[in-house]
Amino acid sequence: MSTQTEERTYRIGEAAELVGVTTRTIRYYEELGLLRTTALRTKGAHRLYTDSDIARLQELIRLRELLGLSLEELVGLAEAEEARAALRNQWEETASDRERLDIVKAATQLVERQLELVRGRQQKLSEFADELSEKLHSLHERERELGRRRP
Repeated sequence: MSTQTEERTYRIGEAAELVGVTTRTIRYYEELGLLRTTALRTKGAHRLYTDSDIARLQELIRLRELLGLSLEELVGLAEAEEARAALRNQWEETASDRERLDIVKAATQLVERQLELVRGRQQKLSEFADELSEKLHSLHERERELGRRRP
């Protein structure tokens, strides 16, 4: 008897509804390589997605919305995550300190690239927040001036 649990599968419409995107978005993410099609195909050529596919899609959408990433940036971030996953697998398969040091160095570069992207977004958000604060301050000043002019 197998101890491996079979994942539930979803058709593209169900997957889109679960994640809150359109089926076109899912297809486009597949075209970009963001969603590796572990998507199974039925005899009628319907795409089937696993719980793992749904979780990956949810994470991609979360990152896109949270960081305001372009699709190109999202692809870069996803590629770095996949490379880190491959490095984790490599880590498990080696006992050599020298090889593990190389893995750590490679992972460090990937995380630094990801962190650079996130910090760049933080900087842009901070600048935007500063602009809004200045506008708000200006509006409060104008409100006070107009309030003083009232008869």
